[in-house]
Amino acid sequence: MTNTTAASKAASSSSRTLLLGAASIILLLLAGLAIPRWLAFLITIAAANGLVSLGILLLMRSGVVSFGQGMVFAIGGYAAALAYGKLGITDALLLAVGGGLAAVIVSLPFAYLIARYRGIFFAMLSLSLSMVLYGILVKSEVMGGSDGFNMGRITLFGIRAADQWSGYTNYAVTITLSGLVALAARVYFDSTRGLVALAARDNEIRVEYLGSSVRNLIATNYLLAAFVGGMGGALAVMALGHIEPNFSYWTTSGEFVFVAILAGHHSVFAAFLASTVLEIVRSFSSLYFPNTWQLVLGLFLLAVIRFLPRGIGSLWEARRQKGERA
Repeated sequence: MTNTTAASKAASSSSRTLLLGAASIILLLLAGLAIPRWLAFLITIAAANGLVSLGILLLMRSGVVSFGQGMVFAIGGYAAALAYGKLGITDALLLAVGGGLAAVIVSLPFAYLIARYRGIFFAMLSLSLSMVLYGILVKSEVMGGSDGFNMGRITLFGIRAADQWSGYTNYAVTITLSGLVALAARVYFDSTRGLVALAARDNEIRVEYLGSSVRNLIATNYLLAAFVGGMGGALAVMALGHIEPNFSYWTTSGEFVFVAILAGHHSVFAAFLASTVLEIVRSFSSLYFPNTWQLVLGLFLLAVIRFLPRGIGSLWEARRQKGERA
């Protein structure tokens, strides 16, 4: 009876989370009609970048941290831009999913190799892959060299929005896809495999004794992180209208790690909230402190680490888990 009650509570919590997530997506889509264009653009970029940081959270739950998410971010962006310019594919959904799949294909040969390493070795190997891609992109004239190249306006279901609605189209597509991926990630985190990842983070040997392969788990999560990162890159390029090698540079990867640390690995929503906070702090810091905005970001991160060592998500995640156990 106790097991049945616990299962019923877990199912009820999952249903409530999905309904709340769907309602949040709808509210954000409606809010996009009323907010200023600059704010809609800021939220669009934050949501796209939040997807990339969500991939880092996925790996953090497995006990490793990737400092090379800029690689899949760039692959997704370049794949979408090339598909638009060379293949004539203009549909936003196809470009976003295609960017994610391209990132998975490129990451696949490295997944089981990188899954053998832990700690600083995993971080540095992932970073080196990102920097190798950066070097290739800078030297490649086909990819536009160090300047990159532009991307035109997208369509949605074969319809190209009018000029005044183009920004909202990017906003709506990004919010919808990011929201759906976030809901899928929440379900995955609460699944048996998602909980095994947390167990592997604490004690790999015990997980191996129980019959699960930690290496396969990390390799799978690495590919899932590549997919969401590639999708985020494609969505960011569609909003910016431009792609360049800096998408793969180490500072870009560092920003994604910054967001992941700020969010903590407990909550999916926290990844997008932290990404939005970063964009807001960076925008206003650049405006009012143009020469020292990096210092402002650093102080902000130090304050979060000091007062919220488990990240923003810990503010409500502990309460959610307590409610589930009650």
